[in-house]
Parts: sequence; C-alpha cells; structure tokens
Amino acid sequence: MINKIANYSACLIGLFPAVLTAQIKPVVTGRECPNVILVLTDDQGIGGLSCHGNPYLKTPCLDRFYEESIRMTDFHVSPMSTPTRSAIITGRYPIRNGAWATFKGRDIISRNSRTIAEVFRDNGYSTALFGKWHLGDNYPSRPTDCGFEYAVQHRSGGVGELSDYWGNNYFDDTYWVNNEPHSFKGYCTDVWFQEAEKFITRQKESEKPFFIYLSTNAPHGPHYVAEQYSAPYKLLQDKGILKDAGFYGQIANLDKNFGKLDNFLKKNGLDENTIVIFMTDNGAAMADNTWVYGYRGAKGSRLEGGHRVPFFIRWPKGGLEGGKDISAMVAHVDLLPTLSALCGIGISDEDKLDGIDFSPVLQHKGKLPQGRRVFIHHRQDSKPPYDVKESCILKDNWRLLDGDKLYNLSNDKLQQKNIAASNPQLVKELLEENKEFVKQTKQLAEYRNFIPVVAGSPEQKVVVLTIQHAIGEDGGLWKAEQVAEGIKNRNNGYAIEFATTGTYHISLARWPRECQGEIHGVPERNPKSWYSYKEIKPEKAVIELDGRKYSREINANMKEVCFEVKMKQGTSFLKADFVENGQPFGAYYIYIEGV
Repeated sequence: MINKIANYSACLIGLFPAVLTAQIKPVVTGRECPNVILVLTDDQGIGGLSCHGNPYLKTPCLDRFYEESIRMTDFHVSPMSTPTRSAIITGRYPIRNGAWATFKGRDIISRNSRTIAEVFRDNGYSTALFGKWHLGDNYPSRPTDCGFEYAVQHRSGGVGELSDYWGNNYFDDTYWVNNEPHSFKGYCTDVWFQEAEKFITRQKESEKPFFIYLSTNAPHGPHYVAEQYSAPYKLLQDKGILKDAGFYGQIANLDKNFGKLDNFLKKNGLDENTIVIFMTDNGAAMADNTWVYGYRGAKGSRLEGGHRVPFFIRWPKGGLEGGKDISAMVAHVDLLPTLSALCGIGISDEDKLDGIDFSPVLQHKGKLPQGRRVFIHHRQDSKPPYDVKESCILKDNWRLLDGDKLYNLSNDKLQQKNIAASNPQLVKELLEENKEFVKQTKQLAEYRNFIPVVAGSPEQKVVVLTIQHAIGEDGGLWKAEQVAEGIKNRNNGYAIEFATTGTYHISLARWPRECQGEIHGVPERNPKSWYSYKEIKPEKAVIELDGRKYSREINANMKEVCFEVKMKQGTSFLKADFVENGQPFGAYYIYIEGV
C-alpha cells in the first residue's frame, strides 16, 4: 500500500488499519465529571499579559483568572502553530504524529492514534471546537473526523488565508459549521466565544459533561480589530515600541471575551466543576518590539521565548485554585494524559502517548519522573526535521540548542552564555537521549510518510486542495492576496488516497468556487476584500498521477479545467500545474470528486 513517489523519499500513510479503537470506560459518570474548556490563543506568547509584567498591555480579565489559578511556570510548546496543536490533540510529539509544519503537506494530523476529543467523546463527553484547527481541512483529518461532535471553524492557519473562505477579513465572515459554510455577524474572536456560550447553554440540561477546545486565531496577523481596542496602543506604535497597535488590540478584545465567558460560567453555576485552561500556542509574533517576560526569542525560535508559554488552570471543585505557581517542567504533550486523569478517564497503553500525567503535581500528591526531558524538533518544510539541527532539548533549567549550544536558565535567562564546552558530559547525555528518541521516531510511518487526503469517501463528496498545502521546494504561498495578485509558486504535489476504484473528476481553478472567477480573469470584487487583483493567462493545465500525465488547453471564459481519470483504490501522488509561456506553476485550487 505504501509506494515511493515522485522525487520524495517519503511515502504515503495508509490510514485506516492502524487507527486505535480501544474503548475505556469512565471512572466517573454523568454530572460528577468536570467539564473542560481549553482556551488556546495564537501568537500571543508569554509576555502578552499584564499579569506577566507587560508594562504596556492591559489584560484585567486574564489577570483575575491568573490570581484564581494554578500556574505552571515552566510550560513548553512548539515554536509554531500546527506542531503545538498536533501535540495537544494527540499527546504525541509533532514528529511522531505527522504534523510538524504549517504547510507543504505537513500540517495534516495522522489518524493512527486517538485524539483528545475522541478520548473524551468515547467516555461520555459532548465535544466541540471553536476557532482554529490547522491540522487538516479534508477527510479524515477535519475536527469532525477527529472526535469533535460540533465544530465552528475557519480553515487552515488563519482567517483570510487562501485556504479559508474567500473574502474573510475577521468581520462578518463565513465559517464552517460541521463542514458546511455559514455566515456570521461580528468579529471573529467574538464569534468563537459567543458560539461556545451557545453550546454550553444547550449542554446545560444534558447529563453529559462537555469538552470544549476554544482555539482563537487572534492575535495572529493580520492584526485587524475594532479601533476601540487598538486605539489605546497607537502611541506605542508611533514611538516604535510596538509594530502594530492591532496586535495588543486583539489581545484586549480577547481578554474581554475571556472575562465574559468566565462570568457566564459563574452566573450559570458551572465554574466550580469546570476545568478552565488558558494557554498560548507559541512565542509572540511581535516579540522583537515588545515584552517577552524577560526571555529572548519569539515565534519560530528555539530560544526560550519561542516555546515557553503561560499555562493557567482552575478547577475549584478539584482544588485547583488560589493563585499558586508550580515550577515543574511540563509540555503540550502532557495535556491529554493529565486532563484524562483529572476527569477520571483511563488511557490505554495502545495510545502510546509521549506525554506524562502531571495531575499529581497539580494536586500536590506527587512529583514528575526524575530526569524528565522535553524534545523540540522544529522544521518548516515538507522534509522530516533534522536529528539535531534546529532542535532544543530541555532538562530542568538546561537548554541544549542545535546540539552545540548549552544554556543554564537559572543564571542566564537571556541565553547569552554558551557553556557547552565546560559541560561536555551533560551535552553528551542529552545528545544520546535525543539520538535514541529520534531513532525510535524514524521507525514510525508518520515520520517517513506524507499523510494523504482521502478522495472518494462518502464522508466528503468534494475534496478541496490549495497551493497553500502543496508539496515542493519553493517557499509557500498562504495569503489570499498572493493568489489575487497572481503570484506564482512551483509547489504542486499532493498525497492522495483514493478510497475506491473508479472514475474521478479532478478540476484545476484559478479562484475558489465561491468566487466564480474565470481562469483568465478576475472575480467580481468582494466588497469586503481589499486585494489587488491581477489577471494571468495560462495556456494549459497539466496533472500527473502515478506517472500518467494529462494536459488540456485553457479557453477563454473557463472557470475550471476538469480532468476525468480512472483510479485504482490506494495511494497516489498528484501533481497539478498551470502553464504560462511554457513555464509551469502550481494550480491554486484543486477539486476532486468521485463520479
């Protein structure tokens, strides 16, 4: 079933045989189980809070929650969005679950292990996601395929990206509700929180507890927000202290929404037996110009500011309250086993989690295993991460970066003094542990292989692929305005699993179908869109599947070029190009449908 394809040594993962199906009975049932709300913000970082000493930003609602919570002060994630989310959802390191980058086919979660939503759903919880997913836009890696019974979301990595609904700009957008587009009124963050409150209201009369993953796209750029939130920070922007006042404005709006949700829980008597967590997904996107809680590094960095984030947890009925700090080093992979333990849910050995249960630390009943290590392997590419390069190995206060830079945070918080030469034994030990970790990881299909989208399944009639996720050697395209401006990119590859033998239509388009634009033209301008549109004139479209190449000329007024192909059940690798003046470039949008 697994074949070598194109010029890539990586192959395709067969999806279904290895999906774990072990069912675990809950220890506690019904309303005795605590509800869970996990709030994850995007690009906020450890310094984006006034309770963390930010001298400019005001976050009164989160400050109040900080005072009521247990704070894990040494909590770590990955330096970018997708890998953090994949680790939270699976309890496995990103290079072991297949989703370690934000594009190029490496932002799709493997279905070879149970997700946190499946664990809670299988144990009697109602499960819902609101906001950002970024772990796959097609079957079988959408939220609803991964255990979330209800999902209100934008697509891909951010509102307004080229894979999202065309014309979305944070205000009055179209989002997907259980995979169907619906129009919403209001600002994106307001929508996520309001929809979460509606879901909780519907669940209030149910005997089932709920698990909510409230994952905001804010304060990810572009930093659009109502002026009432950004205006107080305009002077900081004018003085060069802050690149964009909208960044802090988005956090101010988020703070207000968090406060409203907290008040809603208290008003409805749900706060006592609801586990509420606040955290962020990686370092701040604007850390170069603002407060990083005394650390160095930002989003994408292996320095401390790139992966050390706030983690506040409150559960009054479970004794998790009172504004206390706990300094034990824990990480994103630990959330699944820890929340499962707090909720009385057993975990099967078949789940093969990398994370540990730190609930005994939270409840002052135990300590972490001695010698705990956390591994960060960061690579924004379709190729697997390096063994040592672009890595960070964490042990206690020690940080080993790239295998040759050792820092002791206890006396070097800014990581400015490399003491690797004076600690050769420690460096050797950490490298040996990393070597063993990587050795084991390389045996996994998720590391070696691309995770395919499934076409021809009754679960999804039309598969939608975009150049944002195309595999190739070029840098990525991700902005809708890049498509509007006709920017070309040679990335053109997609991992596909055809669910059944039969005939398929594969259609290449210049614009998404909601635009109704012609390949040689531009769509009717969306009044919400500020994009600068540019015409391109490709003369033909070309696809390649399993060594078979198909070509069709593009005529005037064509909106799509459709190829009818016969495919056998199994894995394949699709290449899809437009050709202009003899030069191929990746098609922007591709639609695949079984006939």
